[in-house]
Amino acid sequence: MDLRQLGYLVALAEEGTFTGAAARSHVSQPSLSQQIQRLESELGIALVDRTTRRASLTQAGAVLVDHARRAIGEIEVARAELADLVGVQAGRLTIGATQTVGAVDLSGLLARFHHRYPGIELSVREGLSVDLLDALGADEVDLAFVTTVGAVFGLAGLEQPTGIAMQLVAEEPLVAVLPPGHRLAGRKQIKVDTLRDERFVGFRSGATIRRRLSEVTDQAGFLPEMLFETNDVTRIRSLVAEGLGVAVLPRSDAERPGPQVAIVPLGHKELVHQVALAQRSGRHHSPAARAFIAIALS
Repeated sequence: MDLRQLGYLVALAEEGTFTGAAARSHVSQPSLSQQIQRLESELGIALVDRTTRRASLTQAGAVLVDHARRAIGEIEVARAELADLVGVQAGRLTIGATQTVGAVDLSGLLARFHHRYPGIELSVREGLSVDLLDALGADEVDLAFVTTVGAVFGLAGLEQPTGIAMQLVAEEPLVAVLPPGHRLAGRKQIKVDTLRDERFVGFRSGATIRRRLSEVTDQAGFLPEMLFETNDVTRIRSLVAEGLGVAVLPRSDAERPGPQVAIVPLGHKELVHQVALAQRSGRHHSPAARAFIAIALS
């Protein structure tokens, strides 16, 4: 029996369905169900009545949930008090970061934090925004820089995650990145529709920019032909520079030093790249996490 399993059981009791509990806990439904089954096997007693459409607790399950709530609460208080005693003199902080942080100077932020708090061990975990939000919900990272496009998650085909608070730290337009000498390179602005016959170099499925590009091209009535897929921004730009396709990138990434490319603004106000600092809401963050948030938002 561990705190994670108890947390899943509490979520199930409060949500009433495995699907709702899994969404709240930021894990897959099969994973949550498997962990509760393991807990039942360890205790040798059924905790959940699965004979109805809603997952209701057995008498044993209800008893355990009462104890679990108190135990989880006490652990959270203990962690908070111990963290405050230690302060920001020692400890570990794991920062999640998408590979398209755009205008956010992540290296500079990490350097400033390390210079100010050298006793804190810093680590960075890279990944897609959707995966980083899952990791944040599972307490695998303390904070995460994630991307979205447009003013709300819905514009990117995503739903605002439950229990996650986000603060916008950077915003910039997405632009078309073309090979030097491309027929559209001299335009002041283009619509995505003008790229319907082009081959694309783009992010892999699941990436926020890929999601939004697909929505806009779908509205324009075509499916972009992806010749190469990678989440490495530098490689995307290099492939475009070699004439292997066109791409859509945040302006700051398109303008970084590197192989020569042509940059043309896109005439779609919804194609805006946003970077937000995500954190678990309603929780007591460690002094190190609070200090990093203060630096990031200053």
